[in-house]
Amino acid sequence: MSGAVEPHHGGVQLRRAAWATAAVFAGNGFLLSVLAARLPTVRDLLGVSPAQMGTILLVGSLGSIIALPLSGAVIMRFGLRRTLLVAIVVEATLITLAALAATAGSIAFVAAALFLGFGASSAVDVGMNLQGGRVEQEMGRTLLPLMHAGFSGGAILAALTGSLTSRLGIGLVPTVGTVAVIVMVAVLGALRSFLEPPRTAGDDRKHHTRAGAAWLEPRTLLLGVVVFAAGITEGGATDWLTLAVVDGFGQTEATGALAYGLFLAFLMVTRVFGTRLLDAYGRVPVLRVLTVVAAAGLALFVFAPSLELALAGVALWGVGAALGFPTGMSAASDDPLRAAARVAVVSTIGYTAFMAGPPILGVLAELVGYRQALGFILIPLAVAFFAVGAARPVRKR
Repeated sequence: MSGAVEPHHGGVQLRRAAWATAAVFAGNGFLLSVLAARLPTVRDLLGVSPAQMGTILLVGSLGSIIALPLSGAVIMRFGLRRTLLVAIVVEATLITLAALAATAGSIAFVAAALFLGFGASSAVDVGMNLQGGRVEQEMGRTLLPLMHAGFSGGAILAALTGSLTSRLGIGLVPTVGTVAVIVMVAVLGALRSFLEPPRTAGDDRKHHTRAGAAWLEPRTLLLGVVVFAAGITEGGATDWLTLAVVDGFGQTEATGALAYGLFLAFLMVTRVFGTRLLDAYGRVPVLRVLTVVAAAGLALFVFAPSLELALAGVALWGVGAALGFPTGMSAASDDPLRAAARVAVVSTIGYTAFMAGPPILGVLAELVGYRQALGFILIPLAVAFFAVGAARPVRKR
């Protein structure tokens, strides 16, 4: 195999690239979540039932799942900056068009806009994780968990924005459109500081044709298992924790929201400080410990006889769920020449868990209740405990 043309970057350039990547993470979280924060408005404008609203969102999720495995090949073919430039413009435009279609009362156009917009967001997602992994490699320290914390911060900002604009009576289109413009401008500015992935010194076309081979690599698939477990552990809390507290303990919706806030708080704090643990002790020991912590927290929440003990379980659940996803992405980026294809594979598996896992838990909840249904997450966590060995660093090629 021919060697890689991999330029050396100075400290200032690397710091700029790190901040720029964090900005893209936060911006994408802000953009993707602002429409979600106003979903009650979308539902009322369209006049749809909860089941119909779920179907519309499922169509959007399918666009994302279809685009994820293709994103790595597109980045390898056209370059990281160029792909992300087009993807963020398309994503921002289509998310705004979805809001406009909702105002016009068109269910079909909302679903179509979300399908294409979420598909563009997949390219942004793979690209920002790929860039985060590249910056980690260049700087020699763990950074992706911090960047994923930025995504969560953007989502929280979107929730606050949605709440405020709703209270002030600001319409859906002005809200979503303004956020889309802000994010698009910020991301386009940040892309100027991105580092392009290294390229082979020989014939790149041969490299591109092997993009699908990542689906046959045992290590990459095992990383997908780790990220799948992390995705369903976090996604289960996002979709069902509030309802599990309300129905399982007879609490108000406000109490359920506070429980989810507790989960997010411990998730974000662990991502902020977890980078030190990963650098000090290594990926595999830290992930194994956190997998046990997540399982213990979930079990405590599911079987706790009181709300107080259940909330302690929520805190442990948030800690344990924090690092699996970003660390899996980081491990997929270990070899820069294969990073784009591998990150695309791991992202596809992980986001399938985010999108498909919660509906499956919803079906189980009809049989055993919301709180007990969440206990089924213990199964993928047990499998992930034995798969985390795949996260050991590999040599760059």
